[in-house]
Amino acid sequence: MGTGNYNPKTSRIYEDYGYFTADKQVGKELTRLFNELSGYAIEKKYKRMLVAPRYLRNGLLKHIADEIKNHEAGKPARIRLKLNSLVDEVIIDALYRASIAGVPVEIWVRGICALVPGKPGLSETITVESVLGRYLEHSRIFWFENAGKPTVYIGSADMMHRNLDRRIEALLQITDPAHIDQLDRQMTRGMSEQMQSWSLNSDGAWTRNSHAEDGTKLGDVQNETMMEIMGRKRGAPVA
Repeated sequence: MGTGNYNPKTSRIYEDYGYFTADKQVGKELTRLFNELSGYAIEKKYKRMLVAPRYLRNGLLKHIADEIKNHEAGKPARIRLKLNSLVDEVIIDALYRASIAGVPVEIWVRGICALVPGKPGLSETITVESVLGRYLEHSRIFWFENAGKPTVYIGSADMMHRNLDRRIEALLQITDPAHIDQLDRQMTRGMSEQMQSWSLNSDGAWTRNSHAEDGTKLGDVQNETMMEIMGRKRGAPVA
């Protein structure tokens, strides 16, 4: 499973996540998905996957609603999304409802974002950041705090009508604690005030963040990610 194509050209340009596994449950569900694509059978239930066009949007809406319930019950609640584009009205409205309820929402978007953060009474708890660098940000991460036991997905879908309504797209739930920690570090890095980024303002304008108040240059998300990967290859401990 991956967030992009294994293409020799785009793999040199795009930043992506890939997931290789021998997990029988994942293999079973992917087999069912391919059977559905071939017309052999129609699958109605997935445990580790959210698949468009039937179940993906509704699955995400349920997770958002659960975060609202958890926040209202005093449990840990947070939504973190890494996307290429966010334009689906239904998902945006659900994120607004989460913000109105007080749920912190962090969005790392590469391109189009129709959601407006920081609007009083509507989106005060939502922050939107964009990272531009050597590689084209392309991975999609969907993080729901789930009362302290994070439910985390990676996948191919953006929050657009073509992805949610007119294509077969799949998100896969990541369950290994080490993998969840890795995605946590990446999301934290991308949303950090210590990293270079563009911030979306409540008036719809983007502001570039490149230097700290003392004039020093902020860190680079992609360079730090590459250093982490290189350290992992050398067997060095990961901070």
